[in-house]
Amino acid sequence: MWSSGHGRGYLTIAERRRERRTERLTEREREEGKVRESKRSVRYLAKLSSVGSISDEETCERLRGLIQRQVQICKRSVEVMDAVRRGAQLAIDECQFQFRNRRWNCSTLETMPVFGKIVTQGTREAAFVYAISAASVAFAVTRACSSGELEKCGCDRNVHGVSPEGFQWSGCSDNIAYGVAFSQSFIDVRERSKGQSPSKALMNLHNNEAGRKAILSHMRVECKCHGVSGSCEVKTCWKAMPPFRKVGNVIKEKFDGATEVEQRKVGTTKVLVPRNSQFKPHTDEDLVYLDPSPDFCDHDPRTPGMLGTAGRQCNRTSKAIDGCELMCCGRGFQTEEVEVVDRCSCKFHWCCYVKCKQCRKMVEMHTCR
Repeated sequence: MWSSGHGRGYLTIAERRRERRTERLTEREREEGKVRESKRSVRYLAKLSSVGSISDEETCERLRGLIQRQVQICKRSVEVMDAVRRGAQLAIDECQFQFRNRRWNCSTLETMPVFGKIVTQGTREAAFVYAISAASVAFAVTRACSSGELEKCGCDRNVHGVSPEGFQWSGCSDNIAYGVAFSQSFIDVRERSKGQSPSKALMNLHNNEAGRKAILSHMRVECKCHGVSGSCEVKTCWKAMPPFRKVGNVIKEKFDGATEVEQRKVGTTKVLVPRNSQFKPHTDEDLVYLDPSPDFCDHDPRTPGMLGTAGRQCNRTSKAIDGCELMCCGRGFQTEEVEVVDRCSCKFHWCCYVKCKQCRKMVEMHTCR
């Protein structure tokens, strides 16, 4: 109970105990809030892909899944956010293409965030998702720069003059430096915020950068010839990004050869090193992961994204992961005949269209039990 001695309030022993319990509970809630924030991971990009045009600062406040520092970046760079949204969709499409024949196939359901809970774990699948997401944002923002959509950036004006090979730098070179810088500031800020485990943050930051390097390492030179009757008296060239499918292929190869790592302290710095000391150290372009992947065979309702392989199509003659034996996890498969409709007997008509017939045929389709 309160007393007024000496003008101050004094608590009874029981009241002090209740207050301490309240303080501990409040602190625990704050910590749990931080963990929940960190576990949102790159799933916020999946949510971004489905929103409409991001045209004003108020929209930034309503975007689900962004942390406060990302909201601030969104408000400062509203014109760039539509490109980020397109990049998010690009990442989803590429992930689903690259994993279309694997047990985990980057599935999307209306009731489940794209990528699912699997990206909150330290698996190699999470490594791929982080890498492709960071790369897709860099790619889409760079493309927006080159197409003239953005006032803040344009073509790369640092590429000019005559090259050592003797051609003239001209045209619109992709401003990959701007796209990469924006991806670093917008994507990486989550991993530098409080609440993320140090080892997981190091893993995600490394894989983010590996994804961006998949673009940087495969920049190419495109050229156009100028001269009489198509001769190449003068050749102008510019630097261009690779097609994003090429970027996806590179990151998928890195996924297949990813290195399992653990965190160690070297001096005062925390670093990731191969868990098996006999393996050579990973490079900046390699993917790394902390935890082994589940087998993805069975549906787990407690784990969004763990859909299992029941009902998935498989290849009866393949011995690879898309084959029925591996895809179906030994549960067997069922075969049925289905009718498919293809275009056939296509003819070109002057001028200028192609007319095709529709041909129907019966094919065998195999699905996992």
